[in-house]
Amino acid sequence: MSVEFTAMHMSDGLVNAPTSVGFAALAIAVVAFCGWRARTELDERTVPLAGLVAAFIFAVQMINFPILPGVSGHLLGGALAAILVGPYTGVLCITIVLVVQSLLFADGGITALGMNITNMGLIGVAAGYSTALVLYTLARRRQSEPSAAILGAVGFTSALVGTVCASMGFVIEYAIGGAAPTSLSTVATYMLGTHVLIGIGEGVITAVTVMAVARSRPDLVYLLRRSRQPAAVAA
Repeated sequence: MSVEFTAMHMSDGLVNAPTSVGFAALAIAVVAFCGWRARTELDERTVPLAGLVAAFIFAVQMINFPILPGVSGHLLGGALAAILVGPYTGVLCITIVLVVQSLLFADGGITALGMNITNMGLIGVAAGYSTALVLYTLARRRQSEPSAAILGAVGFTSALVGTVCASMGFVIEYAIGGAAPTSLSTVATYMLGTHVLIGIGEGVITAVTVMAVARSRPDLVYLLRRSRQPAAVAA
């Protein structure tokens, strides 16, 4: 298995054509829905932040960090984007990054683009943000204004969970239409083990970034704004 595969940027040929087409259609539909719903998260202040988040994730994804001999990983960014700009806008940020990387930098196969968006953009964002929202809501029950350390812990945990869930998305895709000779059990074990380690690195980057933004401009952090809205307001 290649490092590119480990880092969640799937290359061409790992799954068959029908599976690739099916998940591409799913990704297009969900991204279109997120584009419509992102209007509820963005305003004049947060649109520039969304652009900065996408640019930051793109830049950091180009930097690999070692996790095992011969294996490296990089930031996926789903939880980070969702916490800062919201889950729907977060999906759009990750999607833009993945499309640019695939088409211009050959980072991730073109036929696998739908699956990469599904895993990192949809599953990673959904799992990461759900974890962050639950943990931050629980923290606010104990402390009306959780400290930066608590917010960092929330970011770390949500990034770890989002990374592992994103990797399991590939396992599901491989189970449906795997085209490589590697057994499903081997793939599942390898993906889970390596992405727990990648998730730790992702968690550290997410925690540091979220704390830095929250300390300077807490009014721009979507998770903090969302937690103060009435329950009836759409996310």
